[in-house]
Amino acid sequence: MLKTFQAPLTLAVSLLCLAVSLVAQGRGGTAAPPDPAAIARQQQASQLAAFQEVQKTADDVLWRLELSDIAEVDKVWIPSDAPIRMANPTAQGAGNPLLFHAYTFIPKKLAPEQKAPLLVYVHEGIHSSMDTSQAHIVRELVGLGYVIVAPEYRGSTGYGAGFENQIDYGGAEVVDVHSARDWAVANLAHVDPARVGIIGWSHGGYQTLLNIFKYPKDYAVAYAGVPVSDLVMRMGYKSQGYRDIYSGFLGKSADQDPMEYRRRSPYFHAAELQTPLLIHTNTNDEDVNVMEVEHLIDALKAAGKQSLFQYKIYQNAPGGHYFNRIDTAFARASRAEAYKFLDGYLHPGH
Repeated sequence: MLKTFQAPLTLAVSLLCLAVSLVAQGRGGTAAPPDPAAIARQQQASQLAAFQEVQKTADDVLWRLELSDIAEVDKVWIPSDAPIRMANPTAQGAGNPLLFHAYTFIPKKLAPEQKAPLLVYVHEGIHSSMDTSQAHIVRELVGLGYVIVAPEYRGSTGYGAGFENQIDYGGAEVVDVHSARDWAVANLAHVDPARVGIIGWSHGGYQTLLNIFKYPKDYAVAYAGVPVSDLVMRMGYKSQGYRDIYSGFLGKSADQDPMEYRRRSPYFHAAELQTPLLIHTNTNDEDVNVMEVEHLIDALKAAGKQSLFQYKIYQNAPGGHYFNRIDTAFARASRAEAYKFLDGYLHPGH
């Protein structure tokens, strides 16, 4: 499939290089020779983005095959309350809201006029998407009676390089998620606006935390699994390559602007917690080190939030970072603990 995209991309890059050369010659100068490595990286990125779009189209079909027996599955296109980012702030369309997709899953067992709780399901991964690797979890939640909205917030893959490059880590992406929540409350007839929760793992857990800190009155309960919690600490134990990625996201490295990294870290907002919260983490997590989550837990305790949050630190649970998202009896038991916590506030089936 990649070969299908390679020929036109190679031709396009060659024509671009020729055009630059002609312009330079017309100005009386000599064009610098193209950088083969840069061209190769550009080709690779374009091919990957195109392949991910094809993957996303196939996965949209798989969602319906996986869940159509118990859920009405749909995909909507909605505006964010945060604008699209454009290089020219005065260009046509500058300031317009970013448009993004979201999946909706509505239990078929609901009666026509029956109200149900809503769960905002925030997918994991920085450049990732809501794919069918999470279908077993969605099936469990739909089976319990939850309506689900799953936003493909800015930076998600499968929608082209332009959308992926809209990423605003810990910034406008948080607004996108909340915008999906507001859209679902306003447009899905089964949703009870008084029973809205939010759930996510890893980066989805990070976004869950920032959502309840930023919009505390809009969520009745939250679950954060192995959440990214402290960006300054995270930069300390990750590789230089990983740190370079975040420098690209935030414009500066952590040593150049540590306060911006703190502002985008959930632990820094611990005193703002007003929403009942359950946190799960694992001592052998190979992605989000348990120290990060422990720092969040300590910050919540120091802020006097013990009555609002619960936590569990699993000891070397099989699966590491994915310990309670995989298909094992242990993982299902852990998820059942999370569902029980959510059920205590959202009361599905009532």
